[in-house]
Amino acid sequence: MANLKDIKKRISSVKNTQQITKAMKMVSASKLRRAQSAVVAARPYADKMLDVLSSLAAREDQSAHPLLQERGMGRALVVLMTADRGLCGGFNGNVSKGAERFIRANSAGFEGYDLLIIGRKGKELLKHRSGLTITKVYENITGSITYSTAALLGQEIVEGYIGDRYDAVFLVYNAFRSAICQEVTIDKLLPIVPKTIEEGEQVTEYLYEPNRGEVLAQLLPKHVEVQVFRALLESVASELGARMSAMDSASKNAAEMIGKLTLQYNRARQAAITKELMEIISGSESIK
Repeated sequence: MANLKDIKKRISSVKNTQQITKAMKMVSASKLRRAQSAVVAARPYADKMLDVLSSLAAREDQSAHPLLQERGMGRALVVLMTADRGLCGGFNGNVSKGAERFIRANSAGFEGYDLLIIGRKGKELLKHRSGLTITKVYENITGSITYSTAALLGQEIVEGYIGDRYDAVFLVYNAFRSAICQEVTIDKLLPIVPKTIEEGEQVTEYLYEPNRGEVLAQLLPKHVEVQVFRALLESVASELGARMSAMDSASKNAAEMIGKLTLQYNRARQAAITKELMEIISGSESIK
């Protein structure tokens, strides 16, 4: 049995760890409220824009704009969104494995896949995996998400697609459902998928002002930026929810461990006292 000093040191160490996990939980909970509000505010606009652009893609010829063009099966780009830090349960592992499974399951669909990773953890998890090509990694940009950040990423993606480097672009991220539920989501970002026209449905033509070319040139890249922004917000909110949940579990486990160690300490202390009493009584009896 461990001596009293060792048990006391372990109790003190676990208590210190518990203070850290409680503090991290409180910080994550505070940030989560703001992140959740941002996600809820961004979803309606992003969803409506996706609906409008899908409808537009169904009505327009693919030659109207490069972002509408269905190409061959060359290289595809996978944009993977992870975190820069750990201690958030299975957040990073689940989304990284989801991207890897998607690439391997669709390996016959394209000549190859390039990975653009947002977040240090995604790079660490996938850099040694065979068959995966990481072309670029962005670190330390998820701490404070702004639309300008998403716009720069969106412009890079659009340039890669228009420049024929990629024939398709996919977003892989954790969609925020609740503080304890994050869903790995894979969205096809480019080319824009046309909305399915039901049989008998009347297709209404759009009128463009000032002209079709200028409207599409402004609207389609903006759509990419908005979807990237929405995915970033979803990923950040999911990270905070996962970290809050993980730290809450860690705090409860620490409390349980402190209870067990305290019981062990009391038993060891009682045994030591009993031993001392027995020695005293034995010594007293020997004198007699």
